[in-house]
Amino acid sequence: MADDEEKKRKQAETDRKRAEVRARLEEASKAKKAKKGFMTPDRKKKLRLLLRKKAAEELKKEQERKAAERRRIIEERCGKPKNVDDASEETVKRVLREYHNRIIALEDQKFDFEYIVKKKDYEVLARKNNNNNKKKTNQCCNENVTQMCERLLGYASLSRRRTASATFGKELEK
Repeated sequence: MADDEEKKRKQAETDRKRAEVRARLEEASKAKKAKKGFMTPDRKKKLRLLLRKKAAEELKKEQERKAAERRRIIEERCGKPKNVDDASEETVKRVLREYHNRIIALEDQKFDFEYIVKKKDYEVLARKNNNNNKKKTNQCCNENVTQMCERLLGYASLSRRRTASATFGKELEK
């Protein structure tokens, strides 16, 4: 009987120790869960709202910056509008000639830029074809490409374009 009581006492002590260990483990797991649960659903919603507001503000600032840049570029390229409401006929003609000369210069620049782009596209295509045919790219020299571009793309020289557009000013004087 003493052995039975001794066994029961030892069994009770081991059960008590197990329960104690189990309780400590449960407390530790609860503490870990509490640390992991920092971002509650309410906090997540608030954070999302803050992020959306911040993104909206950044987008608005970017749009304002782009609009200001666009206004600045337009003003730079077009110049300030001339007041011709109370101007004489000669002043109006002078302003028209200035605008016309500016348009001609801009059209010349546009044409030259388009030509350069077409020429580069043609050079890329020629080099691509040369690479496809396993030929060296040195066979396509710049002078030949320029001549081919002028012939194929119909590039008119700058002086020919200017003489053709110079008649506008003479028509105004008549």
